[in-house]
Amino acid sequence: MPGIKLGAQLYTVREFTQTPQGIEETLRKIKKMGFDVIQISAFGKIDPQRLAALVDELELDVCVTHTPLDRLQNELDQVIEEHRMLHCDQIGLGGMPEEYRSSKEGLEAFLSMITPIAQQIHNAGMTFAYHNHNFEFEKFDGKLIFDQLIEHTNPDCFQFILDTYWVQAGGCDPSAYIRKLKGRMKVCHFKDYAICKGQPAFAEIGVGNLDLAQAYRACQEAGVPYIVIEQDVCPRDPFDCLRVSYENLKRLAAQAE
Repeated sequence: MPGIKLGAQLYTVREFTQTPQGIEETLRKIKKMGFDVIQISAFGKIDPQRLAALVDELELDVCVTHTPLDRLQNELDQVIEEHRMLHCDQIGLGGMPEEYRSSKEGLEAFLSMITPIAQQIHNAGMTFAYHNHNFEFEKFDGKLIFDQLIEHTNPDCFQFILDTYWVQAGGCDPSAYIRKLKGRMKVCHFKDYAICKGQPAFAEIGVGNLDLAQAYRACQEAGVPYIVIEQDVCPRDPFDCLRVSYENLKRLAAQAE
């Protein structure tokens, strides 16, 4: 398969993307850093046409978004049209709302709510994708929530954005789950996992303890076309953190290709 495309999950720099001017400055800065692929997440309000024009001007590939659930529930036709403007064919959800997380009945209610949304997205020629945290690795009736999401959803309509940090935080093997999701994942989040003063911490790629070289090989084996860098919390300028992660990921990718 062709080489995996590497990108930036712009949630990492969300404090800089809350105004139209901030979004434009951030996109130009990200492009100058060498990124051609982005995931849009946690943006402030911006006219969709202005955003689409910026994406086109900078020749950015928007591989996926994180879109708020309330917009999926109440503005789905508009969301789909905005994604068409961005040439983006995958609409992501950043996580299951808390009210669904505490019981099997809650999980079933979430699936009942999200399934028709995913079907409507599929009918529009796009796919829905779900991003995990660590709570999906709790068990209901002896089975992980994440495994139940895999088993009780339609692969044609419901895909995943696996997050390496959160799988590790949930006590599972990121590489094993990458392989398990073969055919159901367009974008994988690479995020390193460190221990700082005895506590888990987000880290730049190559700085933490995860075997991301193995995770990269798993992405190759599973046919994952995109890997994007994300760091929820940065100890310094998040653009610097992205730069370190990008350089380290490029080296890792070069060794694996």
